[in-house]
Amino acid sequence: MKSAKIFLVEDDLSFGSVLKSYLELNDYQVDWIDDGKYAVDHFRKGTFDICILDVMLPHVDGFTIAGEIRKINNTIPVVFLTAKKLKEDVLKGYGAGGDDYITKPFDTEILIAKIRAILARREFQSGTRDIYEIGKFVFNARLRILSGGEEEKKLSPKEAQLLELLALNPNELISREMALKKIWGSDDYFTARSMDVYITKLRKFLSEDPRLNIKNIHGAGFQLIVREDPA
Repeated sequence: MKSAKIFLVEDDLSFGSVLKSYLELNDYQVDWIDDGKYAVDHFRKGTFDICILDVMLPHVDGFTIAGEIRKINNTIPVVFLTAKKLKEDVLKGYGAGGDDYITKPFDTEILIAKIRAILARREFQSGTRDIYEIGKFVFNARLRILSGGEEEKKLSPKEAQLLELLALNPNELISREMALKKIWGSDDYFTARSMDVYITKLRKFLSEDPRLNIKNIHGAGFQLIVREDPA
């Protein structure tokens, strides 16, 4: 099985060298760039499975690089590395399209676990289609855009993954455990509470169509209820 290829942008030469070696010891291929101004051009010339971007870089910051990468490949996962721990910085990272945001210093084993979980979700999605019709809505899973309502909505990566899972199985029970492991990579209290928040947001998005509802089956999971006619 071919190993995943990582696009790493990190300006700290000592840390970058150690991280590259550690990732390679875990059977990943790594292209490492140590200056932000060269990152986008290098990314454009290669084929990668995931990006790991330091935020504080010379010349061009990681958020800007992520934005440019998204114009080239809108679906590639992006993980931000940063020493910034303020809530505003974390929110900015997710707002820039990040799939995860890891603050330094961090445990390299946790980074590997996160990479594996993200790539597993990507593999799960690769067999699905791009466009779903959900009631009066059209959902573009690749672009993460839900249209057909009063206004077009750009969903976050996890909102899109969760809606796609529901859209693939209309009127069927989606177990909490399966959804958590497929999308978050783990089934624990914190990820479960996080999923509940996303379900609430998706339910609100779909509420413009009275034929649709995301039903909570207590202790079991969720159902995307799709009725032929309004109740």
